[in-house]
Amino acid sequence: MPRILVIYGTTEGHTAKVAGAITETLHRTGAAVDLNAADDPAPDPDGYDAVIVAASIHAGRYQRPVEKWAKTHAAVLARRPTAFVSVCLGVLQHEPAVRRDLQAIVDRFIALTGWRPTVVKFVAGALPYTRYGWVRRVVMKRIVAKAGGDTDTRRDYEYTDWSDLRQFAADFGQGLSGVTSRAAVH
Repeated sequence: MPRILVIYGTTEGHTAKVAGAITETLHRTGAAVDLNAADDPAPDPDGYDAVIVAASIHAGRYQRPVEKWAKTHAAVLARRPTAFVSVCLGVLQHEPAVRRDLQAIVDRFIALTGWRPTVVKFVAGALPYTRYGWVRRVVMKRIVAKAGGDTDTRRDYEYTDWSDLRQFAADFGQGLSGVTSRAAVH
């Protein structure tokens, strides 16, 4: 049974929900999974067979605790299967320029941390208008309106394709089926 570490960074809480769905799915594949926020004292990934990191894009970058954790553990991460789940509303836009921008943000993250994930998964996030302060709500409404999105600020919106995310997690877990747990080796 492989041991998998899921690390996440979140700003409004949606990426924590994404990481939780990944964790639940991996448990169903028979894996032993630990879930930790990057800003908690997150564990060293050395005792795990695989690692999934989830973070959301805000102002062109990921949460600093995720960047710091990935940079600190880049050498260990390079020696095992890893996935990076990038959560962003930009995923909903299908213009090539937006896709290039999202890839550029991931590329900057890789350059900054020195960690090159085995696989990168882009996931649409959420728009929690009701949790934003007044200024942020207005700014987000303008940005979303330009993209043709939902602008009723009296409610929140979730755009994550949960079925696709769970399938991704299941496929990742099943890809580890032949892995002997490092915990059993140590």
